[in-house]
Amino acid sequence: MSSSSVSSTIFSKVLIANRGEIAVRVIRTCQDIGISTVAVYSETDYDSLHVRLADEAYALPGVSPAQSYLNIEAVMHAIERSGADAIHPGYGFLSENADFARAVTENGVVFVGPPPKAIEVMGDKVSARNAAHAAGVASVPGDTTPISDPAQIEAFATTHGWPIAVKAAYGGGGRGMKVINSLEEAGNAIDSAKREAKAYFGRDELYVERYLPQPRHVEVQILADTYGSCIHLGTRDCSAQRRHQKLVEEAPAPAIPEDILEAMGKSAMKVALGCGYVNAGTVEFLYHDESFYYLEMNTRLQVEHPVTEAVTGIDLVEQQLRVAAGEPLRFKQDDVSISGHAIEVRVNAEDPANGAFLPAPGRIDRLRPAQGFGIRWDGGYESGDEVSQYYDNLIGKLVVWGSDRSNAIARTRRALAEMVVTGVPTTISAGKLIVAHNDFTEVSHSTKWVEEQLYPEVSEETGIQARTLNDDLNDSEVADDGEVDVAESRSRHEIDVEVNGKRFTVVMWVPETMWVPDGAAIDHLSRGISTPAQRGGSKTSGIERSGIESSVGATEGAVVIPMQGTVVQIPVNTGDTVEAGDTVIVLEAMKMENNLTTKKSGTVTEIRVSIGDSVGVGDIAAIVT
Repeated sequence: MSSSSVSSTIFSKVLIANRGEIAVRVIRTCQDIGISTVAVYSETDYDSLHVRLADEAYALPGVSPAQSYLNIEAVMHAIERSGADAIHPGYGFLSENADFARAVTENGVVFVGPPPKAIEVMGDKVSARNAAHAAGVASVPGDTTPISDPAQIEAFATTHGWPIAVKAAYGGGGRGMKVINSLEEAGNAIDSAKREAKAYFGRDELYVERYLPQPRHVEVQILADTYGSCIHLGTRDCSAQRRHQKLVEEAPAPAIPEDILEAMGKSAMKVALGCGYVNAGTVEFLYHDESFYYLEMNTRLQVEHPVTEAVTGIDLVEQQLRVAAGEPLRFKQDDVSISGHAIEVRVNAEDPANGAFLPAPGRIDRLRPAQGFGIRWDGGYESGDEVSQYYDNLIGKLVVWGSDRSNAIARTRRALAEMVVTGVPTTISAGKLIVAHNDFTEVSHSTKWVEEQLYPEVSEETGIQARTLNDDLNDSEVADDGEVDVAESRSRHEIDVEVNGKRFTVVMWVPETMWVPDGAAIDHLSRGISTPAQRGGSKTSGIERSGIESSVGATEGAVVIPMQGTVVQIPVNTGDTVEAGDTVIVLEAMKMENNLTTKKSGTVTEIRVSIGDSVGVGDIAAIVT
């Protein structure tokens, strides 16, 4: 079933309060149906793809999410200045923030999503569990009391056993979730979950529930309008995960009896109707031994929504716009049909070597998506773009449709082999391993399979392709005395500028290798290639790099930084005795915390970083002798 076109009179201008591939995704649908688009961008994102594609763009202050995309006042100011009559929040950031949705609607602008009350009920995972119970839908055993003390963890584990999970009450997507296997782990896990939740969602409340070690993660896409109609668009299986975040998703969920799939769909609609839900949303379940348990509801568009679009022919962003504009759903449950099978592989800037999945921000030298029948690429970057350490590391999503699951898997394997991304390591290799494995084809995998079974079985190829600014500029012709020969031909360049915070594009005719103070040729600057300073060559976030030594010549006991990030915790002190495998530094990179451990037992003789320092690959953080 295909969705019909939307009249451009629904909205005249939509502001997308997000970045990356989801902002690009929304912009494209708006432009398809004749709606003008507005982008917002942080200082780091000044030349991002979503900014280049939007009809107009407005600057947000700062670099971090808290300063920019989570800054309600700044986003509201951009809405006011742009004159947008609707705002699409995408996912993450402010998409599940009821205060933001309320501020938008109170200012006479349409929020493309559920009403604030529904966000409050379902966005808070604690009240969402209660709402599910009220609707007669069973959830994983848990305790809705806010968690702040390891003693609460111990009390819960006494009844339900280990392992257990603490989760961000206002989060999702695995952010702010930690699995705890013993009381000794509880204190650090709570602290880490709070930091992640605060950084990504702006709130740090936690709750606890039983952790099922070998379930499948199955979710149901729903659509509801303002007239009381609610339908579901089938299921998705998202069990191929690492760090509780999805790598490969597929629709429909395979190898589940039809009556159970139908029961899941009905349960999802009960949950949605029970909280007065409107617009697109996703109800997530854990499936184990032919039983399913309510997990949570995401009151927004999901990252993996394209697989549902592929098998239903329904543009979910279009439907979001229709519903937000007050239109009733134009189809009923019986009108929804599932055709074929679809698989989505997330391509993240991460090094999956040995299952570590270390965040790896940097410049994408070359990006060539796969092509062919049944293949779709939803990307947020192009060749030459920079993946920032401050945001999610999703480069894009490879979506493949096939006539059945076997056909979809075969086509996905071919597409992954054809896909090219250089300059940063990516999860493409992990996607190849997953879809080639018998456990995946036979649907015997679970949410812990990637970490506990797949990667222990294989030896992953590693390596980052090094590229410097000098490589980018090697075609520039500079005189021996360092001066540019200006008697060369001039070329046309489009340069982006800001005037009072609004973005404009101007045209300049300049010598092709005109030199600028930061050492980058202007033709490269216009393509968004970063300067040495932007890459941390001299300073990062105002911290002198000279105080953090390189790993060149590092001693055996050096704890070396494997990725660009920010130091958020140092659980040891100089003089402490540590064992091999102990955590010495906790590093936040791309909104995820990473424990850096020592490979050597001994005494911590030096700590060369401080909390809040921004560090880069190869820096020595500590010495153990």
